[in-house]
Amino acid sequence: MTTKGNVYVIDDDAAMRDSLNFLLDSAGFAVTLFDDALAFLEALPSLKFGCVVSDVRMPGLDGIELLKRMKAQQSPFPILIMTGHGDVPLAVEAMKLGAADSLEKPFDDDRLTAMIDSAIRQAEPAAKNEAVAQDIAARVASLSPRERQVMEGLIAGLSNKLIAREYDISPRTIEVYRANVMTKMQASSLSELVRLAMRAGMLND
Repeated sequence: MTTKGNVYVIDDDAAMRDSLNFLLDSAGFAVTLFDDALAFLEALPSLKFGCVVSDVRMPGLDGIELLKRMKAQQSPFPILIMTGHGDVPLAVEAMKLGAADSLEKPFDDDRLTAMIDSAIRQAEPAAKNEAVAQDIAARVASLSPRERQVMEGLIAGLSNKLIAREYDISPRTIEVYRANVMTKMQASSLSELVRLAMRAGMLND
């Protein structure tokens, strides 16, 4: 069953968590509940991309501090902040810290689900790009120092012979390294290797 996306609800009020769980689950989202922001931050590295819906006023780590920490980690997850009546300065501060939006309790159910939809749609492309970039960086990191030298030679347009001469090893050995580079980088052609190197920041466009 496909969902409309993941939503992570953070609120220390159990009744509020339950009502949001029911509302968002009925609207087709996959919901995970947290009763405090620290528990969410600890789980964050293993969570799939989704929208965070957090109360602004919570004991311990509040919504504003959560935003600061997510920003420091450059997290791609969009965050909606729920504020109480009269929390206008907090709502403004949340927006300045990068919250996707803020809404005042009690809020209209349809408005909340529309805001989550929109936040996920807007943030998803950047999150996917970030995941791809991290994957490519991990491939580059898996190369041995010599494989990396060979890759740099290949993307600079050097032939196997020239790379071999530069490092004083046989062209046959370079072919072995070249095959390793293509396998580890998951590149089926030289042009694809160059594209991956550009994404990894090894080449200036």
